[in-house]
Amino acid sequence: MKLFKKLSQENKHLIIATILMIIYVSPLFILGENAHIRVHDNLDSNIAWYKTLKNSGQLFGKLNSTIPQIIDGLPRNAYGTEFSGIQWLNNLFPPMLAYSIGQTITRIFAFLGMYLLLKKHFITSKENYLIRVWVSLAFALTPFWPSGMLSTLGMPLALWAFLNIRTGKYSWKDWMTLILLPFYSSFVLGFFFFLVFMGLLWLRDVFVKKKINPVFFLSILLMTLMYLAIEYRLVFSLVIPSEPTSRNEFLSSTLGFWHTIRLVFKNYFLGHTHVLTLHTLVIVPLSFIVFWTLRNKKRDSIEKRFLYLFILNFLLSVWYAFWFYKGWKPVKEQFQLLNTFNFARFHFLRPLIIYLMFAVGAYLLWLKGKGWQKFVKICLVVQVFVMFCANDEIVYRVAGKPSFKQFYAVNQFNEISKYIGKPKNSYRVASIGIHPAIAQYNGFYTLDTYNNFYSLKYKHQFRKIIAPELKKSPLLENYFDHWGGRCYLFVAELGKNYEFKKDSNVKIHHLQLNINEFKKLGGEYIFAAVPIENASSNGLLLKKVFNNKNSAWRIYLYEVNND
Repeated sequence: MKLFKKLSQENKHLIIATILMIIYVSPLFILGENAHIRVHDNLDSNIAWYKTLKNSGQLFGKLNSTIPQIIDGLPRNAYGTEFSGIQWLNNLFPPMLAYSIGQTITRIFAFLGMYLLLKKHFITSKENYLIRVWVSLAFALTPFWPSGMLSTLGMPLALWAFLNIRTGKYSWKDWMTLILLPFYSSFVLGFFFFLVFMGLLWLRDVFVKKKINPVFFLSILLMTLMYLAIEYRLVFSLVIPSEPTSRNEFLSSTLGFWHTIRLVFKNYFLGHTHVLTLHTLVIVPLSFIVFWTLRNKKRDSIEKRFLYLFILNFLLSVWYAFWFYKGWKPVKEQFQLLNTFNFARFHFLRPLIIYLMFAVGAYLLWLKGKGWQKFVKICLVVQVFVMFCANDEIVYRVAGKPSFKQFYAVNQFNEISKYIGKPKNSYRVASIGIHPAIAQYNGFYTLDTYNNFYSLKYKHQFRKIIAPELKKSPLLENYFDHWGGRCYLFVAELGKNYEFKKDSNVKIHHLQLNINEFKKLGGEYIFAAVPIENASSNGLLLKKVFNNKNSAWRIYLYEVNND
């Protein structure tokens, strides 16, 4: 306690922030597999992918190798590089522990990066330590997309290093940051867009300041080359594609003008699921207050910075929305890359921009006197409180989502495997009403999958199975034909719902599958989360219903009738 009293006020707040981060991630370690975490693009996909890849022994597989457990041969390259930190966490530790460690690593370096960036380049005065520490804490607690790792939350750390190099005041730490970050982040899910932004900053220096700054240019080139080397599988797939993939049928420009305008403001005020910033309640009002105070005023450098951030934040939402505007369609039809690569993701820069704007805006209000300083303190505390309320354990438990253990239902699927009584690689299964990732996690060989990079030929083969159901639902037909990442046994009666828990009273009355096409692909069993009333007319025979107290699902096991 005496030692704590001797510390500076800033260091005391840093310790408090560290304790709060530990509290924030503690449910993951305390509850383990009983914890509640994100389902979308997490439990329904990535976590099962890591386990599947580990079990396949293909972590270092050849460029043309496949994973036989998925769709009779999913390209190994669909699972990304073996030099990713998150792949290694999942190879070294059980899935839930790997997830928990990954969350902790990301939040630590998110906090460190934002704190260093603010202290060195934005909020440099000693008396404004509260803004530095608490904005950094709020940023570190944002509900980021887990498998993105430091793809967005690592941007402040990268910007700190780049700005140090740009000003000529750099050390080995800055260069090591740029070399190591690519091992725990993604090029296409964040840093491609960040590096383009850095390139534009370098060009501005060249043309506006008449300063070439070759060291700054080389630092951008170094990090880019690091990503290209680490993501060599992606580079190979783009440069030398072996065959057309599902991405060749992506159609992203479908929105009318007014729908696009609505999306601009939805993204601006609410954000996006993969880069949630939870900025609506506190940061947006504060930013508008600061913007109002700067009207009709001669501005100094820090005020100009705020305005640049304020405008850029809005422009990124405009870019995001208009990428889906149907006016782009003729151009995208001419250049396939514009469909297969999602350039809308420049908005992944927004977490960095929004929290820098928050810090600079809070600083400008702080300078206005004691009344405003109280207001800033309240904003900082409320924003951190908002983040704690958005903890996965709270959000997904309240929403009634299954825990990790309930979702993957290992014991239940072991019972199913024992009942079938054959080696899993000797038959193929598909799921209805639950994500195929559950069967994949439990080692079953599945004809269905959630992947955004697989054979276009297979997609067309699989479509024949669900063609009668797609005819009933234009929504599902458009969803599958113009995206197809979810190669699922879609049922018109169920719509785009894939999580029918055991307390569901839903039944399927009019299923129409082309079961002969299912058999051609080797399909023998269907795991359904809801009963199929007309199973026999589809050539399906109900074998047994499986219940388990630790599972979220009731599984109806149907076998294809070969008579």
